[in-house]
Amino acid sequence: MTFAPNAQPGAIRTRLAIAVSLLGPLLALMPAAPASAADLLQVYRDAQANDAQFASARAQLLATREKLPQGRAGLLPQVVGTAGANRTKLDQTASLPIGGAPSASGTRFFNNNNWQLQLSQPLFRWDRWETYKQGELAAQAGEVTFHQAELDLITRSAQAYFDVLAAQDNLYLARAQKKAISEQLEQARRNFEVGTATIVDANDAQARFDLATSTEIAAQSDLEIKRATLQQITGKPVDELMGLRAEAPIPGPQPPDVNAWAAQAETSNLQVNLASYNLETAQRETNKAKAGHLPSVDLVASYGFNNQTGSATQAISTHYNASQIGVQLTLPIFAGGQIQSRVRETLALADKAASDLEFARRTAAQTARQTYSGVSNGLAQVKALEAAERSATSAVESNQLGYEVGVRINIDVLNAEAQLFSTRRDLAKARYDTIMNGLRLKASTGVLQEEDVVQINTLLTSVPGALYKLPVPAQAGAKVPANPRASSAERGGMRREATPAGTPRS
Repeated sequence: MTFAPNAQPGAIRTRLAIAVSLLGPLLALMPAAPASAADLLQVYRDAQANDAQFASARAQLLATREKLPQGRAGLLPQVVGTAGANRTKLDQTASLPIGGAPSASGTRFFNNNNWQLQLSQPLFRWDRWETYKQGELAAQAGEVTFHQAELDLITRSAQAYFDVLAAQDNLYLARAQKKAISEQLEQARRNFEVGTATIVDANDAQARFDLATSTEIAAQSDLEIKRATLQQITGKPVDELMGLRAEAPIPGPQPPDVNAWAAQAETSNLQVNLASYNLETAQRETNKAKAGHLPSVDLVASYGFNNQTGSATQAISTHYNASQIGVQLTLPIFAGGQIQSRVRETLALADKAASDLEFARRTAAQTARQTYSGVSNGLAQVKALEAAERSATSAVESNQLGYEVGVRINIDVLNAEAQLFSTRRDLAKARYDTIMNGLRLKASTGVLQEEDVVQINTLLTSVPGALYKLPVPAQAGAKVPANPRASSAERGGMRREATPAGTPRS
């Protein structure tokens, strides 16, 4: 604020009082941040360690990676071992046929022990080869899905962080507005007491003060909700957070070409990559279904041992080892039309996957265009709101001065103050939305990474209210005045005549 060189001392004191009344509410009600105020990078690191949704994605990645060795197993040798041990009890009864010799009778026992190893090595099984390639695709798609979870974690953490900052700003501004209204209420009460204003001014200020109290309560509730949301992600309680620096340069999109970002999104967006893997997997499923018409060839070999101490017909023990090797050919002839039906099914699913890929490309390009517009328009909006804030500040100063000299009424001052605080809320929200759109723009093209969080972290400061260019408060604000309507009632409700402009005041 500047002053005219020839300004009178009284005018200078009046303008200084106006400046203090404008800055005082925020200075008094915005507490200094504790030394442990968390920044965005710390919040993101806590989310990496504690977020349940991200932990689920990490576990899913480990599970998906196993698809590759599972598919490869179908191409490798399969070895099966079997073993057996049997004991047989044989009861034999004697008989004497007519004219024949008598036969032996009694009980005999004999044992049979055996084991065998069987090996099977696929030589030609096209369906298993396709299954192996599908396992590769599943593992690659799992990596893409996890990378998407990493990008989502960045955007979710940043969104929750700036939601808390916005809620903090709303609460600080609500308290500051309430403080400014209380001072205006006190001034209106004093003017009414000395007869320079009517009770209407005090009543207007009291109504605004009551509304500001309600707004403050709502802002406090919203802040608690936003902090709980952030705690759900980080797994830690949240107190104060570092806010944006007053002159923080919000980065714009580079390159500044929306078509370049849209084209990159069509090829690099992670959902596009995932849809591409799904299409190739569906095409290989068709190949696997067609393999049902093809023969399969396996190399088979076995080696076994058998030891038998007798049998039902003889009591001679036998002992032998047996081995064999060969090639086994299996040729499907007729499967009741199941194979043809399966092929038609997989072809339809492949067409669906192709349509899903095209949809993913269009969606990615549209998302890139929207977020690019959000960044570019957001930067322009921030610039416009900064100018609006300066204008609103000047309007409050002018109305305060006009009220002092009697050319403005109290409601004009209250309206000007309300406009100033509303502009500051809009400015803070525009800044946060622009930063978030920048992150979403990079996420839509798959290039978002932790370095972007570090870059945004450099825009933060440990001093609350720095967005409004306010120093650390030096003293607390004044006490909220009593209801002026009570004072007037005690005095019989007499209405005092307003003093004309320019009349000397006591």
